[in-house]
Parts: sequence; structure tokens; C-alpha cells
Amino acid sequence: MNVFLRLFSLLFISLSFAQTTRKYSNEFMNIGVDAAALGMSNAVVSHTGDVNSGYWNPAGLLKMEDNQLALMHSSYFANIANYNYIGFAMPLDDRSAVGISLIRFGVDDILDTTQLIDEQGNINYDRIKLFSTADYSLTFSYARNLKVQGISYGVNAKVIRRVIGDFASSWGFGLDAGIQIDFGNEWKFGAMARDITTTFNAWRFDEDRLEDIQNAIEGQNQTVPERTELTIPKLQIGVSKRMVFHYDYALLASFDLNVRFTETNDIISTSFASINPALGFQFGYIDMVFLRLGVGNFQNELPLDNSENMTFQPNFGVGFKYKGIQIDYAFTDIGDQSAALYSNIFSLKLDFSIFR
Repeated sequence: MNVFLRLFSLLFISLSFAQTTRKYSNEFMNIGVDAAALGMSNAVVSHTGDVNSGYWNPAGLLKMEDNQLALMHSSYFANIANYNYIGFAMPLDDRSAVGISLIRFGVDDILDTTQLIDEQGNINYDRIKLFSTADYSLTFSYARNLKVQGISYGVNAKVIRRVIGDFASSWGFGLDAGIQIDFGNEWKFGAMARDITTTFNAWRFDEDRLEDIQNAIEGQNQTVPERTELTIPKLQIGVSKRMVFHYDYALLASFDLNVRFTETNDIISTSFASINPALGFQFGYIDMVFLRLGVGNFQNELPLDNSENMTFQPNFGVGFKYKGIQIDYAFTDIGDQSAALYSNIFSLKLDFSIFR
């Protein structure tokens, strides 16, 4: 418990730097994994309990009974950007578990027109090349049960790699810490502190390539971007309850609060912190067929007429599980109620018990 408290205290130490760092950094890490979780609007921090817990709350890895593998794919911005995820986790013994996961969010085949005009001032389309911009995250997770029954904790060590063609690249490192409490009566509590050390990214620029584009448009792109980037801490806390009806039917209700320690457009926002609630439901039949609904991403938008509108993002999902194979689908932003674009998300989870 002392180890967990030390890690969690780093979150509050880091808050003293929150006002001097960017509001948004490494945002691809906030998208989420697993169509089942996304169908519930990410309100899963208290009850997550499979291989995907390495992302949502590593303490949940302890609920696995066997090795598990997960895959997910989704597309964003009219299929321009692709988001892919793979995760693997395994129990070590009855008190601990480990996991590893890899995320890639990228845009490929971007036209590089920096050499479109040759030295004689002629346009030469043969000089156009393609490049990719991609963000990667490799996460190592460890979870352990405390001696106090019903309480578990987990930690993540993340390596971040970001690449913009041959123009720029960066390496970053950060830590997460999570806890889950099972009250023993189907009520569960969870908390996940992300980037508790203010995840640090160090950028390297190709000076020659930067010079090519720096003066491409007169009066623009004249300064070199910052070479360091800090991701401020975030806190997600949640509570959930599972109810069983007539043995075959189960309803899982979950409520989360997502806290950023900076002022944003979230529905609750102050100079110290901004809070965004999320509510998710999962209705299951004989633990085989699932229907999911969720609502989250509540934002205060300011149109040009200075009026204030509240937007939100409703999500929908379905799932099917048979023996050790689970397939899930999520459709995000139903009815286009928020500024976010809708996405179709598919994920697969394989429990290795199917091979035994």
C-alpha cells in the first residue's frame, strides 16, 4: 500500500507544474481502447477486469483467470487517420499480474510538396513524395492485490514515440497509477491517475528539412517549435454496480468523473481543474450477448454569437462472447450531438482458456 501511496502522491506534486504546461499534449492517449468500453463512454475505471485494464486501470488485470490477447481498430476523420491497438496480459500468481500493450495512431501517405518547385522555379510533380505521421505508445503494466481483501493497485510505465515523417520525432516517458476497491456487494470503486510525473516528450528536428519549410510562406513558419513538451496529470474516478435479474439477465451501471488539472471547455471548469462526467450501461444476457449505451464528453461551446451551448457525446455498442472469444462493436457520437466525429470501432478479445 505504501508503494501505491507514493506513486499516487506524485500526482499532487505534479499539479504545481500544471499551469505552466500545455493543456493538450499526447492527446492520442485519451482516445481509449476496447469497443466495449467506448460503447459505455469510457465509464469503466471501477469495473474493468481484463487485458484492456492495462489502459483503463491496471489494477483490473487481477480479475483475469488466464492469459488474454486484445486487438482493436478504428478510423477517424473520414478514414484519414487509423487507430490500432494490441494488448497482452497474464496472471503471475493469485496476487499479481502483468501486461503489455501497443497503440498506434497515424496518418499515412501524406503528400510532401516541399520540393514541388525546382531550382529553376518550375513545378515538377515527380518531386512529390509521401510521408507518414504517427504516434506510438508502448505500455508495461503491473498489478497486485493488497493484503486488505478487495483492494488492488496497478502501475503503468509508458514509452511514447511520435514521428512526423523525417521532419521531426520525439521520445517520451510517463507513469500511471490506479486502484480498485471491491465492496463485495456488487459495488465497485476505482481511480486512475494518468501521467502522474507529467509525461515528458523531447523533440528532435531535422534542421535541413525544417529550413526547407520555414520560409515557404512569407511571414509564416518563422520560429522553431518547442523542443520539450509536458503532459499534465489527469484523474479518473468511478463507481459501478452490477445487478442480476432472474439469473440470466444482468445490468451494469457505471459513473465516472474525468478530471483535468487545467481550465478547459468541460461542463465543470475552474482555473484549477475541469471535470467531465460519463455514464455507461451494459445489459447482458447469460453473459453472452451485450447491449451498451453511454453518454459523456460534455462540453460548453461558444458559437460566434457568444451564446453558450452544451454538447455531449452519446455512444452505442453491442458485444458477443462465446467461450474464450469476445467480439465487440461501438458506434460513437450517435446523432452527431458533439463536435467529435462519429466512428465505427471493432475489437476482439481472446482468452487463452479456449485452448485448454
